[in-house]
Amino acid sequence: MTANGASDRIRIGIIGCGGNMSGHVKRLVREYAGEAEVVALVDPSAASIDRLVASNPEAAAVPRFETHTEMLRAVQPDAVEISTPHTLHYEQIMDALGAGAHVLTEKPMVCEVGHALEVIQRSRELGKVLLVSYQRHYQPLFRYIKGQIDAGELGDVQYVAGLQNQDWYRGTQGAWRSRLALSGGGQLNDSGSHLLDIILWTTGLAVGAVHCFQENFAGEVDINTAISLRFRNGAMGTLSIIGHAPGGMWEDITFYGSKGSIYYRTAGVRGEPLRFQQRWFDRPDVLTEPSLPQASDPDRNFIDAIKGRAEVDSPPIGGLRVIELTEAAWRSARTGQVAEVRPAEVVA
Repeated sequence: MTANGASDRIRIGIIGCGGNMSGHVKRLVREYAGEAEVVALVDPSAASIDRLVASNPEAAAVPRFETHTEMLRAVQPDAVEISTPHTLHYEQIMDALGAGAHVLTEKPMVCEVGHALEVIQRSRELGKVLLVSYQRHYQPLFRYIKGQIDAGELGDVQYVAGLQNQDWYRGTQGAWRSRLALSGGGQLNDSGSHLLDIILWTTGLAVGAVHCFQENFAGEVDINTAISLRFRNGAMGTLSIIGHAPGGMWEDITFYGSKGSIYYRTAGVRGEPLRFQQRWFDRPDVLTEPSLPQASDPDRNFIDAIKGRAEVDSPPIGGLRVIELTEAAWRSARTGQVAEVRPAEVVA
């Protein structure tokens, strides 16, 4: 409690109450209830709010709103968390920042490079936290991989190969993700955003050029994507994002360096153990069980950043770099030509 008896908990408004938000709300109302308070639930669908509350009964008495603008005026939250159709993020982020709220947004941060620059600049002007909920930044294995690359254990990164597949095409038929006006793009802009982000974040590489082919299967948005990359340091890479595949998520990422490589694999079905190896040229070791750093999550980091106890571990610059690469891939797929990427400079 503060000196005047008021609670010092961060008052958080929830914008978008679909299934993806349930995990965020669960952490806020159970694990972090002493530091954060959910003060509003926003969704045009009453049924979505009902489902969210059914899985998080602690939020049953929280006021409900159909629009984020109504909520911002009525509640004046300290912060918001956003999980809505992708093309809505830009307006919701800008409105929340303008209302004096810190912002956690689900991926992709926004769907245009210009919008990314605007939200970053606005958050800095107002001194507000802006966090993109790329949860892999908080997972021990990816933190380990980034640490190894940063420490030079792989030497110079020379090639990165990433593959992701899931039954995205069939699972999104008739839903907002299949509508370009709401999704901003297909599998590449949705689940694929995680793959792009984690490769750029762990390696620190900047993309210089992209050659991309895509298949929409006569729909509005991309389903399968094949990308060849040239990074600005001369390294190369390939990204295969397949949205029409049976079964659960499968993901392979390999980092090839001048001293060694790291191989990350999923077992093919959600929930099965990860497969990991680290190898070196100059020693026979094969590391399969590394010593991992501590785990965290975006909501924990959001609270800590607002309270001034931590830096943002998944900052908006990552959202900018992802949409720069994504836009270049779309441009290349449309023209059939290599698309250059000139990473935008962000004024501090």
